[in-house]
Amino acid sequence: MPLTGPITKPLEGVKVLDLSRVFAGPIAGRTLSDLGADVVKVEPPDGDVTRLWGHKTAGLSTYFTQQNCGKRNVCIDLQADHGPELVRRLAAQADVVIENFRPGVMAKFGLDWTALQRVNPQLIMLSITGFGQDGPESQRAAYASIIHAESGILPEGVDGEMALDLDLSAADVLSGMHGVISVLGALRMRDAGGVGQHIDMAMIDAMTFSADIIVNVLDGARRSESINGEVWRTVDGPKMLTGGLRWIWHQLSSTAGLVDSTPKEATISEKVASRRKVITDYLCALPDRTAVIDAFDTANLAWADVRDCGEVLESPTIKHRNTIVDVDDRAGGTRKVVRNPYRWSGTDLSDVGVAAFRGEHNAEVLNEWLGVGTEGIEALGTDEWVTS
Repeated sequence: MPLTGPITKPLEGVKVLDLSRVFAGPIAGRTLSDLGADVVKVEPPDGDVTRLWGHKTAGLSTYFTQQNCGKRNVCIDLQADHGPELVRRLAAQADVVIENFRPGVMAKFGLDWTALQRVNPQLIMLSITGFGQDGPESQRAAYASIIHAESGILPEGVDGEMALDLDLSAADVLSGMHGVISVLGALRMRDAGGVGQHIDMAMIDAMTFSADIIVNVLDGARRSESINGEVWRTVDGPKMLTGGLRWIWHQLSSTAGLVDSTPKEATISEKVASRRKVITDYLCALPDRTAVIDAFDTANLAWADVRDCGEVLESPTIKHRNTIVDVDDRAGGTRKVVRNPYRWSGTDLSDVGVAAFRGEHNAEVLNEWLGVGTEGIEALGTDEWVTS
């Protein structure tokens, strides 16, 4: 609800009920938590599947910890008789509900937008799906890799090999981030005198909006005309250069005097092969790393070292910006997580909190949100349908 007093974080006082699992929904909830919202994750008795992914400390996995730091946790069995009713009561007190079930699942439990809006007209509900709430493909199962393939962003295979998926859950991240932006916009409208909103966030839309190569195709370009980066061999190991071959050749031939020796009657493919060889031979003949970087800088070419994930953690910029932070591992020590990328001049958003055990905050949240004390919780018979 709208705040009347000073706050220390932008979303302080905003209540978020996070019914989502795996990645796209949870990253949206994690981001809202980092911005100061009170995010309560609702988890089933068998737990979010990401509790099984990665190294575990105190029963908390790497992946679960990363996506759920800062959230409180209640464990409610939606399959039990009174489980949906409890979630409905919590939603009545929430500003935001996040869910990423397949369309129709929330309705099965009486927790769809129509039902929740009835008990809370000011509610903002973010629903993330692969292909939208309705339409010909709405019932398809969707994970990030599925959307990557459907959205046309997979790199073309080399030498007839099939394309591989990205080593990044881009569809999850983008749909989660666009979901957060939509939630913030809906909160703004509501607090200006409007009502709640249902946000239908389709992962395929988020990817299509974000894929610059699709924009090129709108104007008749071919898939192969991407001007994304390319890795080149050098004496200092592989280096990523941005821009297409035409730009790289123009810059290096101008500053380093590279010459294409192919005859005028040579085909385009022959010229391309020749120029690639000339550039590679030049970069591999330079004496050392300093000479390679000087060549790129002189030619005004943006470059990058091609790092593996472990090397990224040693990046001087990552260290300088405190991108990796230590959090309580719930076992007497600490573990590392990636913090949000927000750096504000007047607000510290570096505290990401800790990951919660399943059902850790059952009594606390029911008391704060619903005014149900310990005796009241016992009277409700919650042991039958709330699992800690």
